Amino acid sequence: MARGAFISFEGCDGSGKSTQAAQLARTLEALGFPVLLTREPGGTAISEKIRQILLDPENAALSETAELLLYEASRAQLVNEVLRPSLEAGTWVICDRYADSTYAYQAAGRGLDAGLVQRANDLGTCGLEPDLTLLLDIDPAVALGRATKGGADRMEAEGLAFQRKIRAGYLELARKMPERIRWVDAAGTEEAVASRCHAVLVRRFPELGKAGLHV
Repeated sequence: MARGAFISFEGCDGSGKSTQAAQLARTLEALGFPVLLTREPGGTAISEKIRQILLDPENAALSETAELLLYEASRAQLVNEVLRPSLEAGTWVICDRYADSTYAYQAAGRGLDAGLVQRANDLGTCGLEPDLTLLLDIDPAVALGRATKGGADRMEAEGLAFQRKIRAGYLELARKMPERIRWVDAAGTEEAVASRCHAVLVRRFPELGKAGLHV
């Protein structure tokens, strides 16, 4: 059985990642592809417990280093328990955030040493990298307004200046790794953004176009 493809969605809080990841999963399933939709941090029983710690606003005292290590622990569990077995079984894996988030949030956002964050990512990913990353880019002020309509989690509560640093970190990664990380304009309707994502996907995976993925 052929290995499945690993697609990640990245972007600031409120950029539409979760919406587009779920939309793509539904679309690929309708086209007959085996699909797994998951998220970071989370995706396993253990990882979801770590997610609760990371996003709980009451955990404001969590140190930056502890935060980094918790993200990597959640990721390593997800990779070994879910991602790698699913890909080896031929499943298309769609992940709402992955290791690029850790660079954007902990290195660009928090100011942790980039080399340290890279070494931590190497450990947490267990060597597994996405085949394609869709970076949904939008004005951080607009995105944060969307994300915090129902209240803010611990990361969202860091505010707009933090989100702007995160966006800068993502754009830096996209410049460094243009073959894997593809920039997508996340402004506009869900349908318009989905069409832009589909255009990128069809170029990277021609079999999706042949199967009927419409741009």
